Amino acid sequence: MSHVLAAVAWPYANGPRHIGHVSGFGVPSDVFSRYMRMAGHDVLMVSGTDEHGTPIQVQADKEGVTPRELADRYNRVIVEDLHGLGLSYDLFTRTTTGNHYAVVQELFEGLHRNGYIVPKVTMGAISPSTGRTLPDRYIEGTCPICGYDSARGDQCDNCGNQLDPVDLINPRSKINGETPQFVETEHFFLDLPAFAQALGKWLDSREGWRPNVLRFSKNLLDDLQPRAITRDLEWGCRSRSKGGATAPTSASTCGSTR
Repeated sequence: MSHVLAAVAWPYANGPRHIGHVSGFGVPSDVFSRYMRMAGHDVLMVSGTDEHGTPIQVQADKEGVTPRELADRYNRVIVEDLHGLGLSYDLFTRTTTGNHYAVVQELFEGLHRNGYIVPKVTMGAISPSTGRTLPDRYIEGTCPICGYDSARGDQCDNCGNQLDPVDLINPRSKINGETPQFVETEHFFLDLPAFAQALGKWLDSREGWRPNVLRFSKNLLDDLQPRAITRDLEWGCRSRSKGGATAPTSASTCGSTR
C-alpha cells in the first residue's frame, strides 16, 4: 500500500460550475481516486473553492454584493452540487480559511527570502472617470498576437498567450467601456526563469512519459518569463514578512488557479 495525493483543481466561487467544468476537474480525479482506493492505496483527494482574486471581485461588482458574500453563496452551491454528484472528496475546503492564509504567507515569505520573488515596476491601469485601479481581468481588447477582439488583460483565450493590459489593442474597461489610463505601479514577480534549469533536469529524469508530452513540457522552459503574483486589489491576503517585505494585496497568491 502507498499513499496517494489527488490534488484536484480549485474551482472559482464566482458562480455555479456547469457540467463541462465538473467533467474537466472533478470526474477524472474522482475516477482516479476511486481506482487507487480499490487497488488498496491510502488516498487523500483534496480541493476547495478558490475565493480570492479578480474573478470574484468582478462578479461581486456585477451583483452588487461584497466579495465575501459572493464567495459564501457560491461555495455552498458548488459544495452541494459536487456532493450531489457523488464525488469522493476527502477534504473540500476554501481559500478564505485561516489555514490557507498561513500557508500562502509562509510560501510567499520563503520564496522572497531566497530571492525568487522580486519587485518590478509595470504599467497598471486606472479608470479615468473614477481613479479606481483596474486589475487585468477588468480590461479587454484586441490581442496583439492573434487579433482576437475579446482578449483579457492577463491572457488571450483564443491563442493562449499571456498578456499585460498595456499590450492590448484598443483596451477598454469591462465596467463601463472607457479607455483605461496606464500609470506605473510596483508588484511582486515570481522569477520563473530561475527554476528552468532544475525543471529541465527533472524532466530529463522522467521515464514512461509520451515523447510528445515530454517535448511540449521542455519547450515551455524556453519561454519562461517572470510572473506577477500580486494585484492592485483589496480582495486578497497580505504577507506578514518580518524582513520588511510586504506583498501588495494579491489576486493570485491567495488562490490556486487562475
